[in-house]
Amino acid sequence: MQLPPTVTSRAFARLAEIGAADQGQALRVAVEGGGCSGFQYDIKLDAPGDGDLVLEGAGEKVVVDSVSLPFLTGATIDFSEELIGARFVIDNPNATASCGCGTSFSM
Repeated sequence: MQLPPTVTSRAFARLAEIGAADQGQALRVAVEGGGCSGFQYDIKLDAPGDGDLVLEGAGEKVVVDSVSLPFLTGATIDFSEELIGARFVIDNPNATASCGCGTSFSM
């Protein structure tokens, strides 16, 4: 059985700060081919669609499409604020390698 990704309270809090749900938007986390390591994350605000896995918290939603879901089994979606900037980050136990940009990985 595949474990769905989890979303931290920090990530949901950030979505609430930017008013995503108020605009009818969710945080879409997708995996695409490409990037320097073979796969890359595509993270953006988007409307939930049919067939999406919807993860809800604090009145906000994070959605993952059915094609990306197997690549995100057991992953954690978080929000990080560092000196280099604030961004949503993925801690993915399936990734065997990642690159310095943090958005590209291989399996």
